[in-house]
Amino acid sequence: MRDIENREDLMKVMRSFYDKLLADESISHFFNDVINLDLEEHFPILVDFWDGILFGSGAYKANAMQPHINLAKKSPITADHFRTWLKHLFLSIDENHEGINAHAMKARAQNIASLMEHKVGQIH
Repeated sequence: MRDIENREDLMKVMRSFYDKLLADESISHFFNDVINLDLEEHFPILVDFWDGILFGSGAYKANAMQPHINLAKKSPITADHFRTWLKHLFLSIDENHEGINAHAMKARAQNIASLMEHKVGQIH
């Protein structure tokens, strides 16, 4: 297997990741019911975010925390939800990639999940 090398790889990871999230009843309600997420609109934003983290592109200009705080105000996000999010992301990465960037993406995701869990945990 090869490492995550570009935006195309990130898009494939994100599509696989969201396929898993949407198939998981323990977390899919956030996307389907709470915010009614338009995935085709959301995918480029996700790729911009990870492209900036892994490759320093600077493509993502927004505040990643605020939409999740807004979501938590509508429906509580628990530690179990964060574990599920990480599980599906790690599986989506590991299915097709290994290497420095794949490892870095998982490490950063772990840090992001911990920070978000702390921030949204203060809401309820």
